Amino acid sequence: MSEIMEQTIEQSRAERSAPLLALSGIRKEFGGIVAIEQLSLDLHSGEIVALVGDNGAGKSTLVKIVSGVHKPTSGTIRLEGRETSFADASAARTHGIEVVYQDLALADQQTVYMNMFLGRELTRGPLKLLDRRRMIDDTEALVKDLDVRIPSVRSTIRDLSGGQRQGVAIARATRWASKLVLLDEPTAALGVAETAKVEELILSLKARNIAILIISHSLDQVFRLSDRICVLRRGQQIGIRETARSDKNEIVSMITGLH
Repeated sequence: MSEIMEQTIEQSRAERSAPLLALSGIRKEFGGIVAIEQLSLDLHSGEIVALVGDNGAGKSTLVKIVSGVHKPTSGTIRLEGRETSFADASAARTHGIEVVYQDLALADQQTVYMNMFLGRELTRGPLKLLDRRRMIDDTEALVKDLDVRIPSVRSTIRDLSGGQRQGVAIARATRWASKLVLLDEPTAALGVAETAKVEELILSLKARNIAILIISHSLDQVFRLSDRICVLRRGQQIGIRETARSDKNEIVSMITGLH
């Protein structure tokens, strides 16, 4: 085998194994209070990493750092090997990062299709008129592809159930995320059947080779969905475990500090 071919194979192996997102030594302070202390975490394409810990552990703060809402006090964020600093949440979105918050950030008075394109509306012609037809067609195709069961893409958000709203929020993330989706307690307010549907959607994101960082209070869900589990306690990173090589007792011990 030629030396050039060997180098090409070696390079493609390195690219495949390189993390999509690499957090190194992340620290976040709010007025002298340390919310996160020295956190390091890699996330690969097509991987689901669960972030677990009690209230106040720093989970939501970390999601806001990755999504550009907060800037870390110190530490580095690398996206596809390049050191990155997001000025704000819209800058993170331009890099293919989308967030689904527990409160969904949907406009209740608007239709499903308008929510899908919120802030990124499609227009036509020199007068920049809203291209409703294209937005409706695009949303209908995505909703059908993901099997999000809603009455119509013309339905108003306020008329949908909790699970349907969450489905719309995840579908929107799917529409715009090319690299990473951050999920902050996506099923906290849902029943069993709606939770199962949302978990299907999360697995469909993984199948599209999108990286997923999920905060969940449900260890059952964490063990159903995740490839790895990162445990935080009072802002400190306690450890990372491969889901298949761990169990709930170990994770609970790490969360609580009780053995």
